Amino acid sequence: MHKVILYYKFVVLKDPAAIKLWQQELCKRLGLKGRIIVADQGINGTLGGKVGSLKTYIKAIKETGLFKGIKFKWSDGGPDDFPRLSVKVRPELVTLAPEEKFDIFNSSRGLRPKDWHQYLKDHPQTVVLDARNHYESQIGHFKAKNLIKPKINNFREIKPLLEVLPKDQPVLTYCTGDIRCEYLSAYMSHKGFEEVYHLDGGIVKYGQEFKDDGLWEGKCFVFDNRMSLAFSDKVKDIGDCWHCGSATSAYINCADKTCNRLMLVCDDCQGQTACSAGCQTAINQIQHQSA
Repeated sequence: MHKVILYYKFVVLKDPAAIKLWQQELCKRLGLKGRIIVADQGINGTLGGKVGSLKTYIKAIKETGLFKGIKFKWSDGGPDDFPRLSVKVRPELVTLAPEEKFDIFNSSRGLRPKDWHQYLKDHPQTVVLDARNHYESQIGHFKAKNLIKPKINNFREIKPLLEVLPKDQPVLTYCTGDIRCEYLSAYMSHKGFEEVYHLDGGIVKYGQEFKDDGLWEGKCFVFDNRMSLAFSDKVKDIGDCWHCGSATSAYINCADKTCNRLMLVCDDCQGQTACSAGCQTAINQIQHQSA
């Protein structure tokens, strides 16, 4: 049996390069594929493989003592959902504000799924900030009266939005596996926000606990070949097909390699692989040249 694990841990690492080499050797030996980012702020990874190999990996991580308290989230999938193993060292564990110095360990309080659910029920007017990119929220998001889904293509583009949010009122923020929203909450505290809460465990944990009977609607976007996660057979497609507007959660890339735009395409429109007439012309020209 195969599975996918998602994890992260904010912790001071004195030698990220050494951690990278260790992770490469460990994952290759266990036949795991996926993505791991290491920084002097900690580690963040998504890996697919045999259940036994993943359990051995988790045991090895915990035995080091470096990542005390690290939590692993399991989901359906496997190594074939990733093209290869990638382990990289980066300046930031999450790219948000490399030019600014702030205490990433001064994050907000994390609300566990049940507490998050109850808070939204008891405080329906609270501002809820989706910390993901716009294409992620198109296929799934929380049902909240004051939900903000930023129209951004990368995480650091969220910073200007923070300038117009009230800093003296509670803000709830969430993301896929909790790393972006916890990181963002520390940055928001740095910027003077008085009361911020992040979803402990992210959408994945909430979905596993509440399925499609809670306040989550749609599917959860993931950055691998699966593209999305459904939490039950009652899931609804809430995205709009690029071509006809029908409900869908299926993403494809524009077949024009110079464009490669990510777009939602329903079953009936799967044959339309270009996002525009211009891209279709470019595709036809390439096909004609290679004929």
